[in-house]
Amino acid sequence: MTTSPTPAALGVDQARTRLHEFTVLDVRTPAEYASGHLPGALNIPLDSLRVALPEIRHAAERGEVLVVCASGARSENACKQLAAQGVPTATLVGGTGAWAADGHELHRPAACATRSGWAMERQVRLTAGTLVLLGLALGVLLHPAFLLLSAGIAGGLVFSALTDTCGMAVMLGKLPHNRPRKADLDTALAALRAR
Repeated sequence: MTTSPTPAALGVDQARTRLHEFTVLDVRTPAEYASGHLPGALNIPLDSLRVALPEIRHAAERGEVLVVCASGARSENACKQLAAQGVPTATLVGGTGAWAADGHELHRPAACATRSGWAMERQVRLTAGTLVLLGLALGVLLHPAFLLLSAGIAGGLVFSALTDTCGMAVMLGKLPHNRPRKADLDTALAALRAR
């Protein structure tokens, strides 16, 4: 029986000085990745980790793997999943948000410029707000039972905050504009194999 390695948590300065040592995996959606990512980061969305596991293991044999996302929550989840598979990883505390806030550049390659989109947090806020307003409007105009929709969304937001999970983000991540194109995922997997 093998023991799972404990993922390391690195601050922005630690990660920046050692960035050349890492294979950097960005586990955000393709639209979020296109909006700006760490230099040299490869986009392997969180729900594609299992598919990419052989390539990630190969990259881990050659050096450390740094996992990043927007704020650190998804990358922490990814590190736990990879650690359970015996892959040693590190995560960037605060994610790309902390990286940019510290004054470091996020790369936006021309090839990704056409896939620009909203960050997942913004998509969640829009969807939750729209559903709350819809529930209120339908509750006032048609039937008070529709107010339960607004109450359900509010409850979901409280649960999300308490557990640091987001079911709505998981559902939104399955929409076509948040899914990696096969060619993009294949390119990232090939780059991992080449390391």
